Amino acid sequence: MNDSNMSGPTGLIDRAKAIILNPAATWPVIAAEQTTPGDIVTRYAVPLAAIGPIAMFIGGQLFGISLFFATIHPSLMTGLTMALTSFVMSLVSLVVVSLLADFLAPNFGGEANRTNAFKLVAAAMTPGWIAGILGIVPSLAMLAMLAAFYGVFLLYKGSTPLMKVPEDKAPIFTTALVISAIVLMIVATQVTSAVTGSMGMGAASMGAAGSGDSVEVNIPGLGKIDTAKMEQAGKQMEAAANGQVKSIDAGQLQTLLPAALGGYARTALETNAMGQMGTEADATYKQGEKTIHLKIIDSAGLGALAGIGSALGAAHSREDADSYERASTVDGQMRIEKWNNKNHDGEFTQQVGGRFMITAEGEADSIDELKAAVAAIDQGKLAGLAK
Repeated sequence: MNDSNMSGPTGLIDRAKAIILNPAATWPVIAAEQTTPGDIVTRYAVPLAAIGPIAMFIGGQLFGISLFFATIHPSLMTGLTMALTSFVMSLVSLVVVSLLADFLAPNFGGEANRTNAFKLVAAAMTPGWIAGILGIVPSLAMLAMLAAFYGVFLLYKGSTPLMKVPEDKAPIFTTALVISAIVLMIVATQVTSAVTGSMGMGAASMGAAGSGDSVEVNIPGLGKIDTAKMEQAGKQMEAAANGQVKSIDAGQLQTLLPAALGGYARTALETNAMGQMGTEADATYKQGEKTIHLKIIDSAGLGALAGIGSALGAAHSREDADSYERASTVDGQMRIEKWNNKNHDGEFTQQVGGRFMITAEGEADSIDELKAAVAAIDQGKLAGLAK
């Protein structure tokens, strides 16, 4: 996980594959590499840890989230917040478990070595990060849990070559580490949910940035990763953590909402603010029995998550006799489209400027009416608010 082996996208993918498919031969290579915990976080963990949250966000928008006997469909802001929290917790987990491994190793005949502890835990978390792509279909997300069990096995097998824990003590070291991590992560979850921005962005900004070269890597089953876009998204998140990204005042967003949409008259206006998490302006339009809600959401620093989705080439399509759902990245901006022919209702969402979301949802004669509603917003002026 050093600069020469892991700073480029090819090294990242090759390392992930080697850890999963051939760990025995990979542990000595990892142990010999010269790196830092910061490099492990920023150049290895951040890109892989982003896969699951992005998949969860897209899956939640398209299919909803199943909870027991009910399915909820989170709003864009809620979905982005959930994805960010998941991303942050993944990085927090890496840091917490690594520090625990460093602390516990000497108690089981091993050696305290913080860098090697980060190497060990990052390797063990790799299967779970990769399996996070299954979250794009919520019904398959539970399968990713199986990857966590393989991660525990990797933790056990890597404790001797990396932390110098004797082989006969490796099982109990692994058990103690996992149990201690579970207890601490319960506490960390409560803390992180309250301070998502500062904790997560602090972890994500550890270490040096990548080289900035624009390279596309094709991963079977996942698609292309544009490393330049990934780096740009990382810089967005770092800027948000440092307070450099300020939410646009909801009143400014409200002025962009038109007084009418064709034959639909505006009947209500509403604004919401969530501090650094973002702001929202919402207008309701009616024509007879039909209603369209037009929203402008400033996701502020959370827009970086959609940027990661763009870097991953996130896309999805589903269609049946009555409806269709599509998610894609067009000109580097996320686009979500849903339509039900039977009910004549749907949703069209367009990302603007890497941080704003314009959404039109409700009843209409066709999806084209919802697209026209989104187009009624001056996207150039909206993007200009961020400058």
